[in-house]
Amino acid sequence: MRWIEVTVPTAPQEIDRVCDALAALGVDGLSIEDESDLQDFLEHNRQYWDYVDDSLQQRFAGKSRVKFYLTDDEPGRSELQRISAALNRPVETALMEDQDWENGWKQYYEPIPVGERLLIVPEWMEAEAAGRTVLRLDPGIAFGTGSHATTRMCLAELEHLAGPGKRALDLGCGSGILGIAALLLGCDSVQGCDIDPKAPEAAVRNAALNAIGPERFAVCAGDVLADEGMRRRLGGDYDIVLANIVADVIIPLSAFVRRFMAENGVFLCSGIIESRCAEVEAALRKNGFTILAHDSEEEWNCYLCR
Repeated sequence: MRWIEVTVPTAPQEIDRVCDALAALGVDGLSIEDESDLQDFLEHNRQYWDYVDDSLQQRFAGKSRVKFYLTDDEPGRSELQRISAALNRPVETALMEDQDWENGWKQYYEPIPVGERLLIVPEWMEAEAAGRTVLRLDPGIAFGTGSHATTRMCLAELEHLAGPGKRALDLGCGSGILGIAALLLGCDSVQGCDIDPKAPEAAVRNAALNAIGPERFAVCAGDVLADEGMRRRLGGDYDIVLANIVADVIIPLSAFVRRFMAENGVFLCSGIIESRCAEVEAALRKNGFTILAHDSEEEWNCYLCR
């Protein structure tokens, strides 16, 4: 079956009125796209990113619209005529083929070789490992799929850092990909932490896909920057501390992250856009770190420090 995607362009201040009118006409399943909502969301969540893809902002630039869907058949087309006449305003239409809406996004994921040893494989796929260590992941449940440059750089560094007898702490663990990789590459245990309350469930589920239980990978939710109790709970003596976050978190984190580290431990931080490198480097050096390595890829930067 095909569907008619109906778009009603409108001014931001008229969205509620248009939605009310459509609801009164019996239309449900409304989707709202509004540039002001996107800008407000970005403004109030700056701690999660330094950079937003231009294509996303262009998609919403100057846009304010309400969408809904009708079946592409005689009843659907008749309904479209009724609604258009009642609204008494222009509408735009496009035809869409039927598909598996719940799982259609999966077509965009493929196995991802990272570094020299890892292969990130979506949980529903089978892949030839070709001598690599397979890390299975559900990429739809939290940030961190292995496709982003910041994560790839961290994974490549972990190949040289992880090993038997070592413990790791992953601050901003998201999907758990870095902690799982550390364990698959030989670490004894990993503690993860994320400000997102949904992250622990996602990370534990992904760990289970790799036959890793909570006795090796423990995850909690909390704000490490603001919560001293959380910092005490995480403890210390970690051989590897990971922070694949953003500059606005890494800069203040550098002031106390050493308390988590073992005597010869390392701090691996990533998620730093090119324009923030000088600030991050200055903060790291101010807080007594020596930068052992600096990698960059696609405008993103990763630092290995001691």
